[in-house]
Amino acid sequence: MSGLTRPDAPMSKALALIVDDEADIRELLEITLSRMGLRTAAAGSVREARALLAEHSFDLCFTDMRLPDGNGIELVGLIQKKHAGLPVAVITAYGSAQAAVESLKAGAFDFVSKPIDLGQLRKLVDTALKLRATSEPDDGGLLGAAPVIDALRALIERLARSQAPVHITGESGTGKELVARLIHTRSPRADAPFVPVNCGAIPAELMESEFFGHLKGSFTGATRDKAGLFQAAEGGTLFLDEVGDLPLHMQVKLLRALQERAVRPVGAESEIAVNVRVISATHKDLSQLTANGSFRQDLYYRLNVIEVRTPSLRDRREDIPLLADAILGRLARENGLETAPKLEESALARLRDYPFPGNVRELENVLERAVTLSDGSRISASDLRLRGDGPTIAGPGAPAAAADLEGQMEDIERRAIIEALEKARYNKTKAAALLGMSFRSLRYRIKKLNIE
Repeated sequence: MSGLTRPDAPMSKALALIVDDEADIRELLEITLSRMGLRTAAAGSVREARALLAEHSFDLCFTDMRLPDGNGIELVGLIQKKHAGLPVAVITAYGSAQAAVESLKAGAFDFVSKPIDLGQLRKLVDTALKLRATSEPDDGGLLGAAPVIDALRALIERLARSQAPVHITGESGTGKELVARLIHTRSPRADAPFVPVNCGAIPAELMESEFFGHLKGSFTGATRDKAGLFQAAEGGTLFLDEVGDLPLHMQVKLLRALQERAVRPVGAESEIAVNVRVISATHKDLSQLTANGSFRQDLYYRLNVIEVRTPSLRDRREDIPLLADAILGRLARENGLETAPKLEESALARLRDYPFPGNVRELENVLERAVTLSDGSRISASDLRLRGDGPTIAGPGAPAAAADLEGQMEDIERRAIIEALEKARYNKTKAAALLGMSFRSLRYRIKKLNIE
């Protein structure tokens, strides 16, 4: 068992534990980490590592996957139980994707493949040490006091300390992007970019260029070099929303980028190393897409190392009053209202009983419409205009007519604003006075309704 290197070094310097039965790997890591200003201690087995962990308080640990008296997964489990908060990176054999996934599922902070790339190693160390400076947690906009939300907050905190790929599932409107942003902002990557992309919104023929970039002249219209989304997210997080919409040819390229931690811009001869954490999301069932052959199984396992499910609003009805108050406060600020409208008891009861198929996003839309229809101080149940409320619409077209109610209301509002603008000769201050609303509120409605 090796002792601490540079024992005279100031104790404020970070201390790393290296566990590997190959002396040359231990020496390489010791030299590299020492040059980065870290102190190190080395062990050749699980038994020796246990002894060092009992003697010292470490800031970072590297462990080989295969050890004479156990394996790295066992050591990760031990550290998770007895030394919570200590980031562990597992050293895996080249191309051993399954071992890397297993280590991340066990709680490893990250993994590094042999032969060790010193550039990637330095980035990993920098990211791990930033965990020590992470501030105390806050809700980050994830409102609610329901047990499922408390559990989600706790999971976000744990995931923020890892580099493992995360896949977020849940119904539309449940806040999957919010959860992804929280994982990013609570992580050591918080100072680097968070880059969200809707995979279903990019034309198939442009996907490779959008994700990986391209060189000037690589195809018709490529008039300059362009960095891709992976390069834009360097050091941070790339959020792939609706990842189930990726075509199969792009799934293959994404899988390679994740495995190699490198991308090849269109027209380039060599790959570029990238340091990006990938978080994906979809409202679809990826396992079902994998079963029917429209989503690659190997990519599914690579993305779905850890799964997070965002709860529906039906599963947290007790949070509706809190969410409604927060949404109404924001709408009041955006519309220039001095005070936020209050929900009458009948309106609050109606919201609690409503199933909210569109979840929190639908709650926002309902309250935004209600603010417009109300007298500005109180919102009644009739102001909510929930699906199924109001006059009965008979006949086979009823569901479509009910669903189109919001569009009809917007058309009425649009015509009223245009008429007021015309009367005021397009003076917005005068038009706002004619409509009985503030200038700021009118400007907001003009923007929302896309009125030129």
